[in-house]
Amino acid sequence: MREVTIGANEAGQRFDKFLKKYLKEAGSGFLYKMLRKKNITLNGSKADGSEKLTAGDRVCFFLAEETLEKFRGAPGEVTVPDKTASNSSLKPDLQIPVIFENEHILLVNKPAGLLTQKAEAQDYSLNEWLTDYLLSRGKITADQLRTFRPSVCNRLDRNTSGLVICGKTLAGSQKMSELLRERTVHKYYRLFAAGRMELEGVTQAWLIKDEKNNQVRILSAEPKGNKAAAHIVTGCRPLTFYPEYTYAEVELFTGKSHQIRAHLAALGHPLIGDAKYGNKACNDRFRRLGIRSQMLHAFRVEFPVMDGCFADLSGKSFTAPEPEAFLRLKTQ
Repeated sequence: MREVTIGANEAGQRFDKFLKKYLKEAGSGFLYKMLRKKNITLNGSKADGSEKLTAGDRVCFFLAEETLEKFRGAPGEVTVPDKTASNSSLKPDLQIPVIFENEHILLVNKPAGLLTQKAEAQDYSLNEWLTDYLLSRGKITADQLRTFRPSVCNRLDRNTSGLVICGKTLAGSQKMSELLRERTVHKYYRLFAAGRMELEGVTQAWLIKDEKNNQVRILSAEPKGNKAAAHIVTGCRPLTFYPEYTYAEVELFTGKSHQIRAHLAALGHPLIGDAKYGNKACNDRFRRLGIRSQMLHAFRVEFPVMDGCFADLSGKSFTAPEPEAFLRLKTQ
């Protein structure tokens, strides 16, 4: 017999969902059969799998150790990519600045060039770095990765730098996802756009994504009969005007793919260095200054008033230092 005590990262989910993670190689039919026969119990009683788990619950498996290990499979592992692979340019041991950390979340300053979540099996993304970081500090064990995976809560494009919110615990991931979904955490970006961008205030448009080509199209008016069009809202504030470009801050009210890049390009002010939505002649000029990716940085996040285990975030604002390329353009 094996007894497992439910921890904070397993609490809050259905019992059958936990079992499918814990015995990931077992089929659903086998698991429900074991529940019916009381070979798997919850707090000493028969269960049907629909129960909501709480921290401290006791799960007993009246199964042979060989059976349990067979159905558990290999423990959660971080797959380190081949450093020679063409899409694995960033080394797995890279150092990422941590802006804030508590029991439940991390705020990190992602460098440009790093994926937030991997696109292919051999990629090493911020998600893999997060798992490595927590494993190396004893915040999570390889065995715990079987039933819970820490993860980023918001995404940035590969070549966008700046603040990313990461969930260390289930409670942290759920709370941050709730704040982002309800748009009560405010996100501000700093950028360099081509031309004199005198946009001030909130601008609205509609965005249509081409999934096949990973590109979006911006429309100034809502298209009739196109349910795929998403309403977007972008707030702009110019900070400094230069002869050829503008240093500005943008507040993202809606978080759609490539929203800032495509929206500003549609308004006549593409981001400097943006190969997908930018101006090639402009980008070529700034390439001489070493600018090889879009000048977009997730600069600041502001949290709403909160209590309980998130009181240390309540009403606070966090910023991520701008990359060196930003400082270079400021001094031109």
